[in-house]
Amino acid sequence: MSGLVTIVGLGPGDPRYLTPAASEALASATDLVGYGPYVDRVPQRAGQRRHASDNRVELDRARFALELAAKGARVAVVSGGDPGVFAMAAAVFEAVENGDPAWRGLDIRVEPGITAMLAAAARVGAPLGGDFCAMSLSDNLKPWEVVEARLRAALAADFVVALYNPISSARPWQLGAAFAIAAETRGSETPVILARAVMRPDERIGIVPLREVQASMADMSTLVIIGASTTRLIERPEGRAPFVYTPRFYGVRA
Repeated sequence: MSGLVTIVGLGPGDPRYLTPAASEALASATDLVGYGPYVDRVPQRAGQRRHASDNRVELDRARFALELAAKGARVAVVSGGDPGVFAMAAAVFEAVENGDPAWRGLDIRVEPGITAMLAAAARVGAPLGGDFCAMSLSDNLKPWEVVEARLRAALAADFVVALYNPISSARPWQLGAAFAIAAETRGSETPVILARAVMRPDERIGIVPLREVQASMADMSTLVIIGASTTRLIERPEGRAPFVYTPRFYGVRA
């Protein structure tokens, strides 16, 4: 087959953080496929066809991109952040595994991007400097019982925990439940980072102790990071926000 599918990470939003390789893939694509707001972030190019769709049709979108490529198109499937982190790369490969056997012969590439937890961490210091894990709080594709069990395990292991898809109008209670679970094992002063729309014009970042954090402080554009027992704050002068970091050493240095 002569077609190509490139799954492109657009990064956190600021075009300065789009990789040169991702830019090249977008520029050379005959067709752009993705969730509407992500497609809108890509500059218009003469002759390039744009196929925007809703957020909850990832597999349909993936199959459509593969069908286009099977007909010879050079398709860029766009994702915010990194396409391999709770995003379109997994959907494309799931479609390949379960779809037309001919799709396995396609040239399929993944161009990475800066995922939300890395962008958020860079804004506040180095909260991911020690061991960490990333989870999605969404129960659209897995039951809440699985989410809760994994969250409890990560907290018990004293990982810093980055929470994607923390809250929505359809599931307003889960983030509050996650904070309550964290409070069972983490100290009340544990820093919680709430990073909304990181590196976009409407960016808003808060650093709140676990005892004060509220689910209402977040929305679906927010990345939440719950610190480990070793995560530290470095206070700064003149009312500036503290630096947050997790040491690479564990416990107290001798």
